[in-house]
Amino acid sequence: MNANTDFTGAPLLPEDASTANVIGMTTQKPATALFPSGSRRERPGFLALTIGFGLVAICLVGLFTSPSAAIGGAWCIAMMLVLLFLSVPVAIALSVPSIIGVYAVSGIPATMNILSTAPFSAVSDWTLSVLPMFIFMGMLLTQSGLSGKIYRVADDWFSWLPGGVGIGTTFAGAGLSAVTGSTIGMTYALGRAGIPEMLKAGYDKRVAVGTIMVSGMTGNLIPPSILMVIYAGIASVPVGPALMAGALPGILLALCFAAFIFAIGVIAPKFVGRGVDTIDRTTPTWRQRLTSLGGAWGFLVILVVLFGGMFSGIFTPTEAGAAAALCSVLLCLWEKRGDHPWRKIADSAMATVSATSAIFFIMIGATMLTSLLAITGLAPILTGFITDLGLSRVGFLLVLIILYIIMGMFFDTMSMMLLTIPILLPTLETMGVSPLWFGVFVVLLGEFGMITPPVGIIPYIIHSIVKDKAVNLGHTITLRDIFISLLWFLPVAVVFLVLLVAVPGMTEWLPDLIERTSGGMASS
Repeated sequence: MNANTDFTGAPLLPEDASTANVIGMTTQKPATALFPSGSRRERPGFLALTIGFGLVAICLVGLFTSPSAAIGGAWCIAMMLVLLFLSVPVAIALSVPSIIGVYAVSGIPATMNILSTAPFSAVSDWTLSVLPMFIFMGMLLTQSGLSGKIYRVADDWFSWLPGGVGIGTTFAGAGLSAVTGSTIGMTYALGRAGIPEMLKAGYDKRVAVGTIMVSGMTGNLIPPSILMVIYAGIASVPVGPALMAGALPGILLALCFAAFIFAIGVIAPKFVGRGVDTIDRTTPTWRQRLTSLGGAWGFLVILVVLFGGMFSGIFTPTEAGAAAALCSVLLCLWEKRGDHPWRKIADSAMATVSATSAIFFIMIGATMLTSLLAITGLAPILTGFITDLGLSRVGFLLVLIILYIIMGMFFDTMSMMLLTIPILLPTLETMGVSPLWFGVFVVLLGEFGMITPPVGIIPYIIHSIVKDKAVNLGHTITLRDIFISLLWFLPVAVVFLVLLVAVPGMTEWLPDLIERTSGGMASS
């Protein structure tokens, strides 16, 4: 990943295009990377590189002089962490230490075996074919301008409530990050549109930036979720149930944030612009609301195809993804008629190939890591170590919460998943944790870690956005304000995490319901 790519490694859309789509108007700004160049993901300096490669050399010496295979595996894990800290691409950071470790422990035959089998076994599962379909659909929805219409619908329909603009922004963020697959991209685009709207409505600046930061937390849970598909591939669980497992928790979390903003509007109305002088912001009429809803009809069609097809049993999840992608193509042709629609489809297709390839390379690296853990015997040792601690299921999960929050200060969600899931999967059965539930848990924790102070990546993206006068509208919004806003909103996410641990059945209710109604969704 670098400053010009999203979590998949695919090129991000230009800032002017994304912003214009969300706000619903054109702009003459020069094209720049959607990911702000001032983020903490910049290339490490000379000193960091020197220290990092010195640590890599130490890991290599430790690996080849290890008295046992398990200790050699531990050195490989350490090497992976160092490479990730050096901003080495995730696929390389996972695969290179794994290959070297297998060679050091088992020699050339085992190394040749992993090189010849891992690439095919990692990505050959038919159910993973839904992944490029979802990515293609998200690219097309962005190109067609439907993303901006989703924001307008949410804003128009909820703005009359106490805290309504924030509530609408929360729901729009959940929908946008679900269809685009990029929390970072959604945060940047929605931040540029939503923060000015809330400031115009008289919102306290901390409520405005806090709402944007938490809006994307639910997007990678609500289908179509790219991260849940990737988890299903790594954990070898059916894609259909994995996708549906995150739907109810994602919706409930969005409702929790919306309820919190509503409570602020009732208890402290001045924080959401009630009873204070505001910049002129016209209240939408019912005609405008219905018009905005009609403009987003394509999104409703796609939802019907996805969920209606799976609930009815007409489509398997893989087929539903393909059907939704086809609907997105037709929608893009209609919405952009007269504006080079085929060029936009071609651009989306090329971006999809790039993103899918990047994800598949990463999954190959994760498969190699799994092979390393098996060959070195490190996986059963770690499982035995955790079991010997005598932790209960709740205690084990609380430890994982702390671990992922700390890791989220340094890594993106996908990096955390690919590094930890192969290690933790053998332990889940021992601890009585459902792999399906764990997928929802780990994706949510990854999103949680990305906004956690002091170095979660999302606060710094927001900080770069609010430096623009067109966004801050004359307000001074400091990094301290952003961290304070998180102290207001993060307890809501913590309470929901506790609820998820206490009521694990919320992840299995919808997959079970679809299984009963469709008679076999789980197969693909």
